[in-house]
Amino acid sequence: MALLYKAEINPTKLELLAAWLPTRPWYDGPADPDLARIAACRFDDPAGQVGVETLVVRAGEGPLLHTPLTYRDAPLDGAEQWLVGTTEHSVLGKRWVYDACGDPVYAAALAEAILTGSGEAAEFVEEDGRAVPRTPAMTVRGTGAASAVPPLAGAAATDGDPALLSAGSLELAVARVLDPAAESGERLALHGSWPGSAATVTLAWVR
Repeated sequence: MALLYKAEINPTKLELLAAWLPTRPWYDGPADPDLARIAACRFDDPAGQVGVETLVVRAGEGPLLHTPLTYRDAPLDGAEQWLVGTTEHSVLGKRWVYDACGDPVYAAALAEAILTGSGEAAEFVEEDGRAVPRTPAMTVRGTGAASAVPPLAGAAATDGDPALLSAGSLELAVARVLDPAAESGERLALHGSWPGSAATVTLAWVR
């Protein structure tokens, strides 16, 4: 499950992304985008240490952008190129925010969802010491049916559209600019939808 907090975040995730997106080779939009969050959900980190969020945003009338993020309480060794920025969380303190494509915890969560046919984590909000359930703003589901995921040691990633994540014997592709009308053409994929979406969108797949 994903435990969330009612907290102030400064700068916000959208503010961090607005500064980071124009530095990406696959982004084609205004240099100072006014971003809107379209949909989001969480994956579980089995160790309970890293926040893993699947996030879809849009700049004005531009295309849907898939910007998965991870949140850590300390820098991730060797991942400087994937750092989106840092933020102050009023409950958790300083957080290092990464493009999730460069984070091995995200690679493992994504592979598990795709290969086993699982989806987003149940979300709970901490209120007065109680974990109160809430409905995720996005539904994701893998197409696989495996009972387990092979070892994913030695994860590495290459930025682009799609971003390519190599982990063990797997190569995962993560779409950046989303096309609701497109199909990945791959049997093993992760699809997402949200209230108001006209179609299910392919977010990632196994190459």
